[in-house]
Amino acid sequence: MRIRRGDVPDDRPPSDADDEAMSRAPAVLDIPYGFARQHGVVLLAEENGRIRVALREGADPLVLLEVRRHLAMSYEVDFVDPVQFDRHLSEHYAVEGGAAAMAGSFDVERGELDFIAGDIPSAEDLLDSADDAPAIRLINGIIAEAARQGVSDIHIEPYETALVIRMRIDGMLQEKLRMPAHVAPVVVSRIKVMARLDIAERRVPQDGRIGLTLGGKLLDVRVSTLPSRAGERVVLRILDKESVGIDLELLGMSPAVHEIVGNALGEPNGIILVTGPTGAGKTTTLYACLKRLNDGSRNILTVEDPVEYAVDGVGQTQVNPKVGLTFASGLRAILRQDPDTVMVGEIRDSETAEIAVQASLTGHLVLSTVHTNDAVGAITRLRDMKVEPFLLASTLRAVVAQRLVRRLCPHCREAIHADGSAASLLGFDQGTLVYQPVGCDHCNQTGFVGRIGVFEAIRVDDTIRRAINDGGDETIIARHAFLNQANLSSAARALVRAGETTPEEAIRISRRETEDA
Repeated sequence: MRIRRGDVPDDRPPSDADDEAMSRAPAVLDIPYGFARQHGVVLLAEENGRIRVALREGADPLVLLEVRRHLAMSYEVDFVDPVQFDRHLSEHYAVEGGAAAMAGSFDVERGELDFIAGDIPSAEDLLDSADDAPAIRLINGIIAEAARQGVSDIHIEPYETALVIRMRIDGMLQEKLRMPAHVAPVVVSRIKVMARLDIAERRVPQDGRIGLTLGGKLLDVRVSTLPSRAGERVVLRILDKESVGIDLELLGMSPAVHEIVGNALGEPNGIILVTGPTGAGKTTTLYACLKRLNDGSRNILTVEDPVEYAVDGVGQTQVNPKVGLTFASGLRAILRQDPDTVMVGEIRDSETAEIAVQASLTGHLVLSTVHTNDAVGAITRLRDMKVEPFLLASTLRAVVAQRLVRRLCPHCREAIHADGSAASLLGFDQGTLVYQPVGCDHCNQTGFVGRIGVFEAIRVDDTIRRAINDGGDETIIARHAFLNQANLSSAARALVRAGETTPEEAIRISRRETEDA
């Protein structure tokens, strides 16, 4: 039962010689993940020179002797049930092994770089890797650190003088690592092997996926490569499969917006659109809508690019332009599969828009996204796609626009009085009480913890339907739509007053509407 890679476990009790060696050995305050998971023991914490270890119920108590020999010091034992043990295991090893520490050991001679390009299982557990190759440990550490910090995207950027690793946390890019330039081909090749891409092809972009587990937590990593002057750029998008089950009530919609969306989802047919820029959370909102509809009584089919989350009970199709499977052709095909509800990842062209309208006219509920700045802009966008106004007026049920702003850390936010520029841009009185970020251990010294959605919604009633049919401009439609409810600017200002976000975050998403007002 020795904690040593490659050894056959033995349950021999420690000898006097072992104890003497233990007293001389430096303390190694950790237990390898593979040993911890197999034998049901995990390190909990160190306090005042004393450490605590959790032992899973049913585990062999003799493992504690080997743990004592390995740690070279005494400890206290907590007996926990399997559920608690799995939680401790995931929390401890997801936090440990930061990418920076692993990058520090990345010192490989050029002649040794070819040895790290071997294949590894596509669903290998990052925390249970038996291979000590520096590049593998580096990549594992980067992804593990990103998952721990809630990173959405990892950017691996080669330049003439360095390889830069940046991570997008709460929508903002932050540089995390800077390494020698000669490391770039090794790191990119290893990622391409993990994603089952062609490592010999460096002239064209490639896309792939990596399935991983991190301390028992399932992760899906989308990989995109792009040739550049100094090498191949790689972007890894981390998709947490556990987040697909989010409820519509947890998105942060106001009661008015939630009622509009709920009523639209109750319609037997029509089109519901979610709009916003890339990274605004449109897909999450669509999946939350699908979850509400996915009660087993409907045939729900989707065509997406790509399929980000697998949902039980929903038939999902991924577009593949190489073989002619586009949004339009995929939508046309799934309409022959007797669907009740159809989700189209994005309406990009007039052909897709026309088929979506025809699908809604023939009794289907269609959910989709459009890239526009606000909810009213979606109506203009569909007009530009040559959708007839009378068809648009009769099929459109609701349009939701959304943004994401960073949420202030509740533990360290600081109340201040709004200064002249912020108060003017937001329409606040001078001296209005607002909050600013400070930074503490709870928020990793950033002042922010996660993001919160800002929403506006239009329910297409008879008045808006007539305005669309008559070719009314955005101002006329918006004046009626937001007569008794908040638009994006008003919703953002409400979050500032409530201390959920900062004036700067609200200004970032609402300056245009404020200037237009």
